[in-house]
Amino acid sequence: MPVSPARNTSVRGASAGGAPTRDTSARNAPVRGAPTAWFLAVLAAAQFVVALDYNIVYVALPDIGAGLGFGAQSLQWVVSSYAVTFGGLLLLGGRLVDRLGARRMFLLGLALFGLACLAGGLAGNPGTLLAARAVQGVGAAMLAPATLSLINTGFTEGSERTRALSVWSAAGSAGLAAGALLGGVLTELGGWRWVMFVMVPAAAAILGAAPRTLGPKAPNAPKAPTTPRAPKTSKEPEAPTHQPAGLDIPGVLLATAGSTLLVFGLVSGPEAGWASLRGAGAIVLGVVLLGAFLLVEQRTRDPLVPLRLFGNRSLAVAMAVILVFQSGLGGAYYVFTTYLQNGLGYSALRTGLAFVPVTVLSVFAGMRLGPALIGRRGLRTTLFVGMLGNGLGIGTLALGMSSDGSFAALLPGILIWGIGGGITFTAMFVTAASGVDAREQGIASALATTAQQLGGAAGLAVLIAVANAHLDPNAGPASPADLIDGLRTAGLVAGAAAVLGAFLAFTLKRPPTPEARNDTDTDTDGTADTAAGQTQPSQNAH
Repeated sequence: MPVSPARNTSVRGASAGGAPTRDTSARNAPVRGAPTAWFLAVLAAAQFVVALDYNIVYVALPDIGAGLGFGAQSLQWVVSSYAVTFGGLLLLGGRLVDRLGARRMFLLGLALFGLACLAGGLAGNPGTLLAARAVQGVGAAMLAPATLSLINTGFTEGSERTRALSVWSAAGSAGLAAGALLGGVLTELGGWRWVMFVMVPAAAAILGAAPRTLGPKAPNAPKAPTTPRAPKTSKEPEAPTHQPAGLDIPGVLLATAGSTLLVFGLVSGPEAGWASLRGAGAIVLGVVLLGAFLLVEQRTRDPLVPLRLFGNRSLAVAMAVILVFQSGLGGAYYVFTTYLQNGLGYSALRTGLAFVPVTVLSVFAGMRLGPALIGRRGLRTTLFVGMLGNGLGIGTLALGMSSDGSFAALLPGILIWGIGGGITFTAMFVTAASGVDAREQGIASALATTAQQLGGAAGLAVLIAVANAHLDPNAGPASPADLIDGLRTAGLVAGAAAVLGAFLAFTLKRPPTPEARNDTDTDTDGTADTAAGQTQPSQNAH
């Protein structure tokens, strides 16, 4: 589905610091000419592979533990070693995207990710597999912000970018479901190593297509400007307008160490105990280092994270919504999976199939309902409706759990959860990109993805603690009824958090009315740009 050039490229919005500006078309318009369907397909495929990896390993954990001799306490690090490096290096990855170019970092991150998958599948001992998973996280920390930056700089802010992000989010939802399903199938048919090997040809295929599709510099880029008034960014999207003073090494070290320790503490808390050095100790030290990072950034001429980005209300609100949304999502996946396997006695394959309905609904809502609602009602309303539906769906799903329950009792919750989650996922990343300078889309994407990773780690840790709070660890295995009671409570907590998080949407400014837009050339917030897509339509392929 090729995308034709936007008819109206004069998009108005807020600057990266949130200050009103008369015309941001030179900054927020697509820096590539007319992105083709293949351009978007390659980026969506990369998102599919990263999402696939998130779920595919979970199902194979018991077989991995038995095959390589992991202990009960060390097995979780097959997942956590990836999460720690991914979450800890995202800010560095995002800044490198802005400095070295999104295309270059996309290829490097994907190559590293694929090679690590191959090494993980060939691993003969726990240490080798954990090292491979950590390198996978490094590759993902480059790949994720590069992919989002390529989308956000390749499509006009407004309805065109919204449609592109809806395809990207749908690919992520499909990857999560495929991971759960393929994990069960491959583990049963070929053994656990194939959950790693399967991602190698996928990464190789994307690497083969990317150089031609993304182009050596800017595929389908417009010719050099012939008039002095043409925007300079049309020449080369990845070149800054000034020579950077150099990479902010103190900022890099503080941000990487702080983020890594914070994620490490969150994933270690349930196992080591929250009062332990690995739990609370790592979290406190991580917070202190991140505080020092903010102080350093205030005094740095060319910071790793320009603090003015936090003055962009769209990005700041989006990060808060993403944090709450992902905390509920990570916990809901744990609650749903544990209930199906331990409560209803489902096999790994049957559990994977049970995720298909919620995924299909999420894909449909993300690609169809989300963009339509954004175009008609704007981001405030769309985020609120999506988060409200997401929270009500998770809560309804939890209420359907019982010791003598069935999958049919879960269907109402699955229906609401799938639609609400799909709408929210598209809307929150559209919000995060609104009004951000094209030269800073890499670090803005990294900030949004960091919120996603921290939310997922924190949500899972908290909800595991909630689910097990009433169980006596010295009393032996919990009864099915006690287990389900804890899961139901955790699900209700996750749903309530999402419902409360829905009201964060109202901290976004209202988009101006058509009459107000006719009376003034200024815009009060990046949110209005996207919401104004229905009043300043782009001509896209249908």
